This record gives sequence, structure tokens and C-alpha cells, in this order.
Amino acid sequence: MKTAEILGEPPLDYDPIAAEATYPYQELLGYEIVAWEKDFCRVEMPLETRHQNRQGLPHGGVHATLLDTAMGFAGSWCPYPGRARKVMTLSLTVNYIGRPSGARLIAEGRVTGGGRKSYFAEARLTDDRGNLIATATASMRYRGNSGSIEGDPA
Repeated sequence: MKTAEILGEPPLDYDPIAAEATYPYQELLGYEIVAWEKDFCRVEMPLETRHQNRQGLPHGGVHATLLDTAMGFAGSWCPYPGRARKVMTLSLTVNYIGRPSGARLIAEGRVTGGGRKSYFAEARLTDDRGNLIATATASMRYRGNSGSIEGDPA
């Protein structure tokens, strides 16, 4: 019997964002997952002085982290309580385009294709004023049974 047959239909009232515990790196930077559904994720973070490089601008690594996180979560959405889809980044290309003038950074990631073991994604990073800050593409690999929407036990 397949996992989907055992699990049945996912509950309609399940909120994967509420079920997802924050992790230390996420807490260190202060970003949060604000929207998450199949093939899409939105990550937001208030800009603070701790995110700045020595020139007083947000560090490029902060941009890359938000873009990578949005693309990783976009491909790892799982509607089943107590289960998770795990992914890892195989390649990440970031294009730095502009400077933020707003108070928040917003990354939106989308799955663009793929198969059973890996997927491709793209993301855009803007500020809360709509300024485009960076774009990214990535190749991601599913871990374990995570290529299936049912994922693995969390």
C-alpha cells in the first residue's frame, strides 16, 4: 500500500507554517515564513543594523539566505501533520540588482520544474516599497521520500 493511501486526504484546516518550528539560524537573522503553499513560499525579515556589512548595506549573504530559504520551502510544502519534506540546495545563483530603501526584505520563491529526486526554483527579493533587490535560481534535491507530497515522518 502506498503512503498516500495510508494517510488519506490531508486535513483542510492544517497550517504547515504554524507546525514548522523556527531553527537557530532563522532566529539569528530574524526572518519568518509568512506564506507557504504547494510550489510557493514567501519569507520576510525586518532590516536591522545587525544585517549590515561594513559599508552599511544589507550583507549579500542575508539576501542569499532569504532567496535560498524561499526556494527551499517552496519545494518542501507538505500538507500532512507530523510529516515533512526535506530538501538541500545543489546550486544557487544570485543576481544582485539594487539596494533596499524600505524597512523589510521580502523573498518569494517558486518551483519552476523538476522530477522525483530534484527540482528547480526561482526567487525574487524586494523590499516593502517594491524595489527589486535580487533574483535567484536554484537546483534543489529532495532527501529521503521527500520527492513525494506525503514526505517522511518529521
